[in-house]
Amino acid sequence: MRRYLVAGNWKMNTTREQGVALAAAIAAGSTEAAGRVDVLICPPFPYLIPVLDAVKGSHVTVGAQNAYFEAPGAFTGEVSLDMLLDVGCQSVILGHSERRHVLGESDEIINRKVLAALNKGIQPILCVGELLEERQGEQTEAVLDRQMEGGLKGVTAEQLSHVVIAYEPVWAIGTGLTASPEQADSAHAHLRTWLKNRYTPEVADAMRILYGGSVKAGNAAALLGQPHVDGALVGGASLKADDFLPIIEAGIQAIQR
Repeated sequence: MRRYLVAGNWKMNTTREQGVALAAAIAAGSTEAAGRVDVLICPPFPYLIPVLDAVKGSHVTVGAQNAYFEAPGAFTGEVSLDMLLDVGCQSVILGHSERRHVLGESDEIINRKVLAALNKGIQPILCVGELLEERQGEQTEAVLDRQMEGGLKGVTAEQLSHVVIAYEPVWAIGTGLTASPEQADSAHAHLRTWLKNRYTPEVADAMRILYGGSVKAGNAAALLGQPHVDGALVGGASLKADDFLPIIEAGIQAIQR
């Protein structure tokens, strides 16, 4: 059985004090998740070390929101995977829609980051998803196929066991709109079929596919109750413990059904 993963992407938010308090509250408030639902928080780069300190010894893990694919060197403003390993990060979000559509990252760049993360032993969370006009134009599956093909180029079946996929319809991120549980599960099922066809049924069945797009306490149970949805990549609702903890609880309840 695939273990649920609930991940919080804090994006460019919080102060150091706020981040430490939030991390501590999440760790203290989600102890029932230990050994049942994986909990990951991804703060901004400047707060990685204090947040790691705040959850030390708990079940909560800490990841980064991005990384560069090159070894440390003359790349002003970038953060290397070696640096993330050095401070204790275990995961990194790659290919988020804001990196793709705001900051112009291509599938080729994202793929280089995925391969570099795997080579360093850091779990990549590869984000894929369509724009509103692409969904309206019935291009969702074609977009997902292209992003999966590009992002996972050169990734072996063995390496895929260390990858998490996050489906995030761009039209539902930070807009208040949410894919219906049926829409989410349909996209996840398509991604799983893609993995089955490109790799093996075993790889497809083992892959954790998260849903991201205005996940909140009120819709988490319905989304996480879908057969192909294995957790959530949470944005705005991860910035308050009182909003994030019920999503973790929904994951716990989902595995008990």
